[in-house]
Amino acid sequence: MSDVPTQRELWGGETRKAVENFPVSGEPIPVAVARWLGRIKAAAARVNAELGLLEAGCAERIAAAADRVAAGELDDQFPIDVFQTGSGTSSNMNANEVIAALAGDDVHPNDHVNLGQSSNDVFPSAVHLAALGEITTDLMPALESLAGSLEAKAAEFSDVVKSGRTHLMDAVAVTLGQEFGGFAAQVRQGCERVEATLGRLGRIPLGGTAVGTGLNTHPEFAERVRRRLSDESGLGVLPPADPFEAQAARDGLVEASGALKVVAVSLTKIANDLRLMGSGPRAGLAEIALPELQKGSSIMPGKVNPVIPEVVTQVAAQVIGNDTAITVGGLQGHFELNVFVPLLARNLLQSIHLLASASRLLAERCVDGIEANRANCERYAELTLSAATALVPYLGYDRAAEIVKEAARSGRPLREVAREAGVEDEVLDSALDYRAMAQPHGTGRAPG
Repeated sequence: MSDVPTQRELWGGETRKAVENFPVSGEPIPVAVARWLGRIKAAAARVNAELGLLEAGCAERIAAAADRVAAGELDDQFPIDVFQTGSGTSSNMNANEVIAALAGDDVHPNDHVNLGQSSNDVFPSAVHLAALGEITTDLMPALESLAGSLEAKAAEFSDVVKSGRTHLMDAVAVTLGQEFGGFAAQVRQGCERVEATLGRLGRIPLGGTAVGTGLNTHPEFAERVRRRLSDESGLGVLPPADPFEAQAARDGLVEASGALKVVAVSLTKIANDLRLMGSGPRAGLAEIALPELQKGSSIMPGKVNPVIPEVVTQVAAQVIGNDTAITVGGLQGHFELNVFVPLLARNLLQSIHLLASASRLLAERCVDGIEANRANCERYAELTLSAATALVPYLGYDRAAEIVKEAARSGRPLREVAREAGVEDEVLDSALDYRAMAQPHGTGRAPG
């Protein structure tokens, strides 16, 4: 850790003004954005030295100070509220002042640290790269782990037959493994959706300076800085498709958020199904048993609640809400600049972090410990009257419907009623084989 004192003494007058001007939430910009500002400033200083625009010793002192910001040693030196000027100018100035203070009295925050840059291209570049980095190193591995856990359970439960449910009502038989395989596929496709956004998320406006024209920057500056950032981080740091689009719009952030929203929707479906299947345990479905993590009630002894699925659904609600705000923020690209970038940064980085954490918890503290209640599952498969669907190829829809109505009226098993109605045991054994019924394409063909 750094020996820099924790008191706020490294920033200068512009940061102080911003702290005073924006006492809004008490929440600073995401640390990942502050650290990427450090990475960009370090690369910029070294490139400006290569281009002969900055004296080598001065450049290296700036770069060394910026490296410390990038390493997270100076997170406490970024106090400005995240709800600030919409371009992120205040936080860019904050970074310039902190780095200049560390680099020496002869270093100017604007003339040297900010050389060849503008808040309008640097701050959104830091946001894009922070999101790209957090998705790549945190969210994607968490989703892959969750998908793997669900796939393992799909294999474990492949022979556990149960009643399917549509409209929350009994339907034809499926296996518990098929349901978990469906969950895993949802997560895998979520990974693919998020991954599909990364190429555009990695396109940064650096080099456009104030309005996209690149005024006051060397023509080789942006490409050289991008190459350095890409080499150092291993991320795909790419040029903009068009410098004016990149400066004026934050569509890449909106697109990434949209993919995260779909993941949140998928996790909600999975978590809700898990807690419904685990409901009871005596007066509910009780098809599965979720891990018992803590007491579920301060008044009811022995009660256990599905706490991890509840956390996951709360996280998903927040991510969906964040996406709505990001969508509104993305609308605010007026002429040459979007002025909602701090909001976009806050919400997108929070969504990434929340989804990664929730996915890990769901995998490690819930899915991995789920046990199947085979007896209940198989009993429900036997009870569902929708199994009569398998009799339709043999008896026709109307005759099968009559058997279902009588079974429902009398409460007797479907097989018993069908036998009484004259259906041969050979047909019943074939049609009402619940494990075969759960396989793709059903149980076979009608005789003849």
